Amino acid sequence: MLEPYGGGLEPDGDYDGLELAGLDLEGASGEGARFLDCAVRGCGLDGARLSGARFLDSRLEGVRGVGADLAGVRLRDAEVVEARFGGTQLHGSAWERVLVRGGKWDYPNLRAATLRDVTFEGCVLVEPDFGGAVLERVAFVDCELVGVDVSGAKLVDVDLRGVRRLEVARGVESLAGAVISSAQLLDLAPVFAARLGVRVED
Repeated sequence: MLEPYGGGLEPDGDYDGLELAGLDLEGASGEGARFLDCAVRGCGLDGARLSGARFLDSRLEGVRGVGADLAGVRLRDAEVVEARFGGTQLHGSAWERVLVRGGKWDYPNLRAATLRDVTFEGCVLVEPDFGGAVLERVAFVDCELVGVDVSGAKLVDVDLRGVRRLEVARGVESLAGAVISSAQLLDLAPVFAARLGVRVED
């Protein structure tokens, strides 16, 4: 049973076994905070500063935020459900055994992030930037990836077959290590041809 928590956040704060529900955490300063076995539900995170925070065995549900700074955040054995983020800074973050279900992420900056054993399910990601990131054993199920940038990314056992809309803006050559469907291959053929300098004429 989680204990209700109605306070604010503090840098390097330690939150254990708490439920944060419906809080307005706009502009909150929680850099380096640790959340262990916590639930964060329906909270507003506009402009929140949570760089270097750790979410361990925790669940984030219905959270929303524009311009939140989650650079270098650590997510381990965590769930993120029906989140709505815009322009979120997640560069250098580390994700391990994470389930992201539902929600929409606009322009998330995931450059140089590391994602291992992560599943995205029923999500919409608009112009996600995975430049220089490492994705290992990552699956996208019933998702949309619109304008994705994978320039310089390293993909290992990444399953894209469940992506219902796949648009690669940059870094198509970095898809080595990913699995796509034959239909997706046809959709991506013009991108591959352009990258290889092949002209296609009828």
